[in-house]
Amino acid sequence: MIGNMLSKIRKEKRITKTKLAELTDINIGHLTHIEKGERNPSHKALKSICNALEIPYQELLYTYDKELTDEQIEYDYINYVPYNKIPAFSNLDSFVDCPAKFANASFAYKVPDDSMEPLIKEGSYVYVEQNALLANKDVGLFYYNDEFLIRHLLYKKDKFVLKARNKEIKDITVSRNDNFYFIGRIYL
Repeated sequence: MIGNMLSKIRKEKRITKTKLAELTDINIGHLTHIEKGERNPSHKALKSICNALEIPYQELLYTYDKELTDEQIEYDYINYVPYNKIPAFSNLDSFVDCPAKFANASFAYKVPDDSMEPLIKEGSYVYVEQNALLANKDVGLFYYNDEFLIRHLLYKKDKFVLKARNKEIKDITVSRNDNFYFIGRIYL
């Protein structure tokens, strides 16, 4: 996935591979292998590429060993991964112990509502792996039109649908005009 992300970002910024090779002192052939997903960049190379593309290094590091499925490619999943944004916290409650079985968790998030009950209780903490790939029906943390939501992700007719467990809460069909990002996978 990291190669897909780097290729997407480079093209969005209208930087040629030749120019990126000059800026990073990385061979253009090696950059091509990285973008095709045939090789992962070293951490040093990734930092250099991120500096040249003027994007945060850590956010891309979360995508380092992930591979997109055919379904994720078909649904343009990569367009909803925030590579140049980082979580902003206005308040930290405390530290919570992270169970060993959730070793890939990036942070804990306190559930603000009953949208996922009885699966996830309001007020409990969930463990989030930032920028983890979500398969169909996985539970994730999403940013949708200026709101953070915990929902099941459904792939339906080339659209993403966010589904709550609470039957009183309507499904959300994500459109291209929505301000929408995948934050990460929720470990249950």
